[in-house]
Amino acid sequence: MSNPIITFVGAGNMAASLIGGLRAQGVEASAIRASEPGTEQRERLQQAHGIATFGNNAEAIAGADLIVLAVKPQVMKAVCLDLAPHLAPNQVIISIAAGISCASLEGWLGERPLVRCMPNTPALLRQGVSGLFANPRVSSAQKAQAEQVLSAVGLALWLDEESQLDAVTAVSGSGPAYFFLLIEAMTAAGEQLGLPRETAAQLSIQTALGAARMASESDVDAAELRRRVTSPNGTTEAAIKTFQAGGFEALVQQALNAAANRSAELAEQLGQ
Repeated sequence: MSNPIITFVGAGNMAASLIGGLRAQGVEASAIRASEPGTEQRERLQQAHGIATFGNNAEAIAGADLIVLAVKPQVMKAVCLDLAPHLAPNQVIISIAAGISCASLEGWLGERPLVRCMPNTPALLRQGVSGLFANPRVSSAQKAQAEQVLSAVGLALWLDEESQLDAVTAVSGSGPAYFFLLIEAMTAAGEQLGLPRETAAQLSIQTALGAARMASESDVDAAELRRRVTSPNGTTEAAIKTFQAGGFEALVQQALNAAANRSAELAEQLGQ
């Protein structure tokens, strides 16, 4: 199947980003649909991308090959129970809702091909990364179709175990906020050292962007890149030693453990 029909149930920011990415990749507007209760959002999508939009979920999914569930986790159960009677056996469900397990989705939707994924907010700029897990009912061709959807907004990485999505949530799902926190702290420190706040902010943001590009495009890992810019007895070494003396690596590990544990807790709460 070269041109699957894709329906988005829920058309918030992430869904709109995925739709925009797919259209930018050349997917025809006729192959994309969206269901959204908000009239204004439906009109925006129609005007921006030329796709068909619906106020009724059952109408939107009729004949679709892939159904992307892009609603808030708190309403996922109600949406799924409403959709279940209208689903065909071969339709693939892709859930981008955090904390909703395949077991919960199968309980609400019945046994069917399911893909869970955890994207992150840089997807809004098509610079995201997503972890994906497919249940055994998803064929190789269907996995390729699901990957096409998520790769429209960045990198898509397949996972072997569903439980690894908690780690993905901790590393990349919540990860942008960690970098924002570092930018905040560097900006405040630069200002305390005598820089105008705007200058300190620009220096911090551009440094983060440049470092990320270097790490992404280099043929060596981040540890080696750090060593290369850390001259013995220099300014960078002084800063790095201060970070490490304060337990930087251990603190990062503790923070990600907390995020992963919270992700598992939410999955249990939301999946009832």
